Amino acid sequence: MPLHRSLLVRLLAASITIAVCSVAATAWLAARTATSAIEQEQGQVLAGDARIYNTLIGYAAAHTDWSAVRPTLDRLAEQDKRHITLTTQDRRPIAASGSVSAAVSGATLPARASALVDPLRADPTLVPGVTADGIDPRAVGPYRLPEAERAELLGRVATLQACLRNIIGAPAPVAETSSGRPSLVIGGSNSSREKTGASCGLYVLDIPTRTESRALDQLNALVGDCLKRQHLAPVTVDLSFAPGASGQKAVQRCVDTARREQLAPHVAAPALLFVTAQSGSATPGFRLSPANTVRVAGVAALVLLLTVAVTVTVGTRLVRPLRALTAAARGPAQQRSRVPVTTNDEIGRLAAAFNDLSERRERVEDQRKAMVSDVAHELRTPLSTIRGWLEAAQDGLADSDEAFIDSLLEEALLLQHIVDDLQHLAQADAGRFRLHPELLRPRDLLDQSAAAHRGLAEAARVTLTARTEGDPMLRADPLRLRQVIGNLLSNAIRHTPPGGSVTLRCRREGDRVVIEVADTGTGIDAADLPHVFDRFWRADKSRSRRTGGSGLGLAIVRHLTEAHGGTVSASSVPGQGTVFAVTLPR
Repeated sequence: MPLHRSLLVRLLAASITIAVCSVAATAWLAARTATSAIEQEQGQVLAGDARIYNTLIGYAAAHTDWSAVRPTLDRLAEQDKRHITLTTQDRRPIAASGSVSAAVSGATLPARASALVDPLRADPTLVPGVTADGIDPRAVGPYRLPEAERAELLGRVATLQACLRNIIGAPAPVAETSSGRPSLVIGGSNSSREKTGASCGLYVLDIPTRTESRALDQLNALVGDCLKRQHLAPVTVDLSFAPGASGQKAVQRCVDTARREQLAPHVAAPALLFVTAQSGSATPGFRLSPANTVRVAGVAALVLLLTVAVTVTVGTRLVRPLRALTAAARGPAQQRSRVPVTTNDEIGRLAAAFNDLSERRERVEDQRKAMVSDVAHELRTPLSTIRGWLEAAQDGLADSDEAFIDSLLEEALLLQHIVDDLQHLAQADAGRFRLHPELLRPRDLLDQSAAAHRGLAEAARVTLTARTEGDPMLRADPLRLRQVIGNLLSNAIRHTPPGGSVTLRCRREGDRVVIEVADTGTGIDAADLPHVFDRFWRADKSRSRRTGGSGLGLAIVRHLTEAHGGTVSASSVPGQGTVFAVTLPR
């Protein structure tokens, strides 16, 4: 094989090319674009430090001033390795992180603040839970419940949970707002939640407490004054802070303005937020020094060497089993080739599949040889008989009377039967079974098959009966299905001693129809049951071919049943009888 066609060489070349390009590009990009990439983050500090903004908004919503914010700033600064400063809107220092005093830091602040920290005008994109009105839900002010009212609501919740447990079979989780008001979380659709809530009286949780009623009265007074100034009809605002059913933008603006006016005394004043590097610049600076550039190049060279070494190792191990597979595939056809499976990767699975294919080829070859031998044996018996009778007639040892012709005809029919069976199996193997399904009654089919075989049963002194439970319908090819039942009946009658019985029955099981042929014959050993549908197989090897059939009937039964999309099975008790069951879809 030419060197350039070798899998190892191609894999090595591709790996080196990819490694060189990727490492070189990475090193170049790291050395040339690291500084510019970091500088491009200027003005985007807020997006990267949304946690700082959210934390300070929450602090402002829960405090009336910034006097105790210093520990919070120190904690945030330590986590993000930044310097954080808060000032008033006219840039007078409020507090700063670290050891730098607020007065000094205020003089060195950037010209542009990172954000405005105002819980009444928060940025909905940075603070979870904030709606279009911009009011942080953590700003509760006069709506904060005292412990007595909170305990009263929790008592109601416990009572309602007991009711819900009886209805939905599980306790409903409890959620609590920033004001301390508890609520129950009920799953399901809106209608089911409304029905459950009505059954247990969940509306009691929506009733404002004394504290909330006073706050709502104050809010509605402020809203009313705003609406009156704009000559709008008055509305009543509840704990959802929705403007009733009017939905006018002007009304909503009055509600939002009134809420801010009501909450303003309970939150910290708006403050400018400055998030800078510890050096004091608005954004952190980072530049690659010449030494760092050399280090990057050295790491790139090391990665390249490691890539080459790993590629050679992996490629060598990859090629070894492939060569073994090639050698095994090129071996003689009669040689049983096996490839050792040493890995569990794709190559290992390929080797296992190759071994499995080799084993199946051996089994198919053994079956072919056995079938050729069996076919020759099956055809030899009737041909030998016909030849013997003809030679006897030629030598004058046998008269060409009616008995002579009947004997030759019987042997010819047996020969024709074997050839037909072989032809059916060949069609099944080639997938050329032609089925013509139609809607039929199994009861009629069983009666016809029983009538056709009653003469054979009477000659063997065997009782043949047929019965059907109900009147099921079945879609199948009537001729092929009669062939299946006929083969099973012939087989059952042949193996039932005189005085015995053969029962042909049919019943419906769900969406399937089960046809059974049961006999009181000699039965089949448990070790032989798995082989009854094999070609040319007989449990009694000493039986003659004439009394034992061709050995192909049950194999044909299996193929015809599977062609209908059904299954066939056999169960037997030696000395008591055998049951063959054909299960077909309706």
